[in-house]
Amino acid sequence: MSKIKHFIEQSWLLIVASFLFGLLIAVTNAAWSPRIERNKVEKLNHLMRGLLEEAERFEPAGELEITSSKGRKAGSSLFKAVSGSGECVGWVFNAQGPGFADKIELVIAVDKDFEKIAGFDCLASNETPGFGDKIKEQYYRNQFVGAPAGELVLVKAGDSERIDSEIVAISGATVSSEAVVRIINNSMTQIRRQMREKGLIGNGE
Repeated sequence: MSKIKHFIEQSWLLIVASFLFGLLIAVTNAAWSPRIERNKVEKLNHLMRGLLEEAERFEPAGELEITSSKGRKAGSSLFKAVSGSGECVGWVFNAQGPGFADKIELVIAVDKDFEKIAGFDCLASNETPGFGDKIKEQYYRNQFVGAPAGELVLVKAGDSERIDSEIVAISGATVSSEAVVRIINNSMTQIRRQMREKGLIGNGE
């Protein structure tokens, strides 16, 4: 009994401080959540326009679902890219997956027939500065522009300027490079299937 009393006397300040600190984090998160979400939406709009510059506007086309290789499900927002004349010029959706340091969330664009990748950009990433964060750089992302919207393959060496299904990994950041390719491959198959089921592309079969 005396040991318990001694423990309480010695640790009550730590317990109270931990409770108050946790409460402070919860209150702060609740207060900043709307602004964080608004900033994310603004960034998404900016990235979409950068990927499909010919689009005049992006119309919400539904909420889809992507299942990871580990069975985890995540929502994906689909947008229809529309030109000034009202024609569909492509589609944009978000997808996520584990990277080297943390979760990577991508914005991926494809052409109107879902045959070629129009490009990707990072909506959220905390990869290692100077290495993994090079997935955000143009020279790496250019490899995906015009690549077939099918199964991409990561290679350690090759011609990074040649547009095909082979993506050359970033030197010193193979894990991050592989994460991007894995996220795109996994999401492409599932998003295409769900869009066909909804009759948005193909014949709905």
